[in-house]
Formats: sequence, C-alpha cells, structure tokens
Amino acid sequence: MYTIKDILRIQVAPALGCTEPAAVALCTAAAKTLLSDGEPDSIELWLSPNIYKNAFAVAIPGTNGAKGIGLAAALGFYAGDPARKLEVLEPVNTESLAKAQTLVASGKVAVNLLEDRTGIYIRSTLKAGSNEAEAVIKGTHDNLIALKRNGQPVKDHPLLSLTVADKSEADQLEGFLRSRTLEQLLVLVEDMDDEDLQFVMRGVECNVKLAEHGLAFHDGLGVGGTLERLTREGLTCRDMIAEARILTSAASDARMAGVKLPAMSSAGSGNHGLTAVLPIWAVRTHLHHLTDKNVLKAIGLSHIVTAYIKAHTGRLSAVCGCSVAAGAGAAAGVAYLMGGNLAHIAGAIKNLLSDLAGVICDGAKASCSLKLATAAGTAVQAALFSLHGLAVGERDGIVALTPEQTTRNMGQISTKGMIETDRTILQIMIDKQFS
Repeated sequence: MYTIKDILRIQVAPALGCTEPAAVALCTAAAKTLLSDGEPDSIELWLSPNIYKNAFAVAIPGTNGAKGIGLAAALGFYAGDPARKLEVLEPVNTESLAKAQTLVASGKVAVNLLEDRTGIYIRSTLKAGSNEAEAVIKGTHDNLIALKRNGQPVKDHPLLSLTVADKSEADQLEGFLRSRTLEQLLVLVEDMDDEDLQFVMRGVECNVKLAEHGLAFHDGLGVGGTLERLTREGLTCRDMIAEARILTSAASDARMAGVKLPAMSSAGSGNHGLTAVLPIWAVRTHLHHLTDKNVLKAIGLSHIVTAYIKAHTGRLSAVCGCSVAAGAGAAAGVAYLMGGNLAHIAGAIKNLLSDLAGVICDGAKASCSLKLATAAGTAVQAALFSLHGLAVGERDGIVALTPEQTTRNMGQISTKGMIETDRTILQIMIDKQFS
C-alpha cells in the first residue's frame, strides 16, 4: 500500500533541462566514476527509440542553446555530477562545454539506435587507454541498474538503484496505481500533511521561476510571451484559460531553450511537471476564498492522476504525455480546486482525454511549448465543462463509462496502437538530420 508521501517521493523530483539528454549525461557520468581522470578515447551510446527521439533536438542547459545526444554524453563525462541525478548537468560551465564540443567534433562520440528496444534504455560505454567502463539506465530516467569496469560487474556502488525482483520502485508503484480507482486516489489527497504541502510548494516555486524567466526573456519559441502580448494588445482576453496557457507555455519556453533552472518534474518529465502544476496555480488567481492548502492539495491530486495515467500509457510513447497524462492531472486538479465532487473530477478527466487523445509526441524541442499551452488551456476548459454538467459520454470514441476504463483505453492506444506511428515519427526526424 502506497501513501501520497510515497507517490510524491517516487514520482516528483527536480530535473534540470529535458530529462532525456539529462539521463544520457547521467549514464555517462556514472560510467566515468569507474575511470581515473583523463581524456576518453571514445564514448559509445546505445539508446531506445524514445530516448533517442526526445534527446534529439532539445537545448541542453548551460550551453547557450546547444543541442545533441553526443554533446549531452560528453558533458556528462566532463562536468556531470551523477549524485545529482536529473540535475546532473548543473556544474556545466564554459570550460566543460568547450571540451565536450571538441570531443564530439573529433568523432569520438558514437550514438547507436536500438530499434527494437521499448521504453527507457540507455547504455554508455567509455574507453580510456586499457580501461573500459559501462553504465546502464533502464525503466525510468534515473534508474541506474548496472555498472561494469573492464567487463566485470561493479556491485554495491552508491549510484546503483535499489531494485526488487528486477523491478524499480517506480515500476512497483505503477502496478499499485493501475489497481486503484479514481475514488481511491482521491482519498490519498486528504492524507497530505504539512511536509507534503511544503514539498508541493517547492515544485510550484521551481516551475513559476521558469515561467517568469520565459516571460521576461522570451526564451525559445516565445509562446508564453506571445500569448501574454496578445492579451495586452486586447486581441485576446486574459481569462482563466488564457492565464493557464500563458504561465505553462512560458515555463516550457525557458526549459526547452536550456535555461539553467530546474523544473519540478512529474512522472519522470519536467514538461509533465509544468503542465501538472502551473495551470492550477494560474487558475487560483481567478478564484476567491481559497487557502494555499486547497491549491496545494489540488496540485497533489494532479501529480497522482498524472502518475496514474502514465502507469497505463508508459513513460515514453508516440502520445504526448503532457497532453493526455499531465493535462488530465491538471483537469482533475482544477475541478477539485473549484469544489467539484468525484463525478466532476471524473468528467474532467474524460473530457480532457476525449479532446487531446490524438496529440502525438514528436520529440522534445522548442515547439513543445505550443502543446503545453494547448494542454493547459484544455485542462481548465475540461474542468469547467464538467463542473457545468458537460461530460463526454461512454458511447463516444475511446471514452468509457468510467475514468478508469477510459484511461485503460488510452493505455492501449499508447502501448499497442501507436507503435508504428512512433517508428514513423522517429524516421522522419532521422531523415531530416541527414537531408
């Protein structure tokens, strides 16, 4: 039996930059701990398609917008601190960036695609003189499952994840979540104590800082800043939906541009964390007589629902998790915040999934901010519709009578129905690289 405290501890954590290049850097930095200081003769990576897709075109923090899977690995070697997990690249500076770029330019970093691998998988092998070191991450972005030095397993290393029967803690939690009903998940929120509320507030502070940076500096694609300007010029109205879209997309603008500020992630993704948290935080400014505790409990529910849906759809897939998972989490949180009952929250989730089920994931990049703007606005709309008696019925498409079966249907689409779509998306991206 898991508590809300367990879910927050396992599913919610700070992450610096996009989690896929961070995971590549983490894997390489972990392997580096098995070698003495010095220059590598080579770094070779083997990646699952979803890791490859999401690390392909996104800016790396601390690099002034530089991109590349090989560069992420090289930065992990020269500057990565594996003890920091998904904040592994925090120590990156001008000197380490120059070294990493030189290593990549010399052709000493090779990236291999493991076409038949599913989920999260990264293997990084370093060679330096007569020594070789290898690290493997699997299942979740920071789940380091194996280390080898010169072909021999290294055991009892402090970086190695604790596993039970080959299942990570996150895997075990996901099994628990899949067995729960929405009503049972909702009960968990009522057990949030002051420590939980303070932790959730830390996440709000992290994600709001990213949004403030995006609005101040128009980072990345500048979606948040543009939406704000449209309201300032009177071309659109700054209502509750617009407020959520502005704040959430501005944070994604900054994060996808590689701004060196951490996001509080949710279900293994920083952009999921932005979507799960910021629409609810934005909505509160349009509501009266709310306590901070109400808002933070709503965000807690959002994290739970996000994790619940990701437990069905998988960590990475052809479906945009920011839309269908974190978007549904935010919709549930907004409905809860506005006094909705179980039926209203269920309706909000079903409305959101009916609306955004077809949004594809074509990798992490600057234009993710557009999808986060859509997810944030639709989450608020889905909640408002449900609170006013509009809920998609079970005869419509993938929507079922219950939110639980609707989520299972979404999981089938993600894990079975979209496999070929995912391959096609990745092939288009690879073809662009060499065109």
